[in-house]
Amino acid sequence: MSPAEQPDEVGLRLRSAREAKELSLRELARRLDLSASALSQIETGKSRPSVKTLYAIVSELGLSLDLLFASDEGAPRPGPGGANGEEGANGGAAAVVVQRAGSRSSLELDSGVSWERLTAAHDPAVDFLYATYEVGGASSPNDKLVRHSGREYGVVLSGELEVTVGFETYALGEGDSICFDSQEPHLLANRGDAPATAIWFVIGRRQSDPCQPSFNPNG
Repeated sequence: MSPAEQPDEVGLRLRSAREAKELSLRELARRLDLSASALSQIETGKSRPSVKTLYAIVSELGLSLDLLFASDEGAPRPGPGGANGEEGANGGAAAVVVQRAGSRSSLELDSGVSWERLTAAHDPAVDFLYATYEVGGASSPNDKLVRHSGREYGVVLSGELEVTVGFETYALGEGDSICFDSQEPHLLANRGDAPATAIWFVIGRRQSDPCQPSFNPNG
């Protein structure tokens, strides 16, 4: 699936999940402190959600973030010979699945952010992502902080990434890494003059009650 097609697919999956919970568009928008028109534009693919908004939606709907990526149909599964014909270290008994760099599923978000999933299929435990922040890109528009359940680990591969956690702001360059409690209000932004790429790993985000997400819409 090409990046241009993905927002429509993401919107359809979000709408389907909302309807499965028998929530009206207006009711979900009210819970998220969004306008109904803004949520409608996301569901119809006319606009892309920011990281902040996407986390709010999937938390409220009780969704796994990586289920919004391109379809898992045809994705390699562990087998007797390992994924893609490659054996695990113990002769294939381990559940090893290889995700090739050229075939990652991706999400194009608002505010100059894109994610590529680093697992070959849905992983119920973690969000394992290759993140790109374009110049001026940020995890939330207007520099609003976001918080949610879990703990985050990240390492910058190229460029510079500014990470604000609580009242502290850290400038991360190539090779720098960070970890923090996701329930602390935080913001990721590229203030540099070149795109920034990073590997990001979030564990425990889905441990909160989806009906009472720890996401704070007011930052």
